[in-house]
Amino acid sequence: MKDLSFEKALEKLEKIVEKLEEGDLSLDDSLKSYEEGIKLAQACQQKLDKAKKKIELLIKKDEGLFEKEDFRESDE
Repeated sequence: MKDLSFEKALEKLEKIVEKLEEGDLSLDDSLKSYEEGIKLAQACQQKLDKAKKKIELLIKKDEGLFEKEDFRESDE
């Protein structure tokens, strides 16, 4: 899972959700898919957390120094 890009992991997760929502899988297949989905969701969250930390570290102060600030989403 660590080798997958965020986009590929998210794509796989979306496909698993679609299969689970269809309801055509056996119980065993549903459990396997659910387990894989949980792992993919965790991998995506880790990648997002890592990206957020990078953003926090790259916010530049006026003096040309870098200062850590919390990431804030715009209200747009």
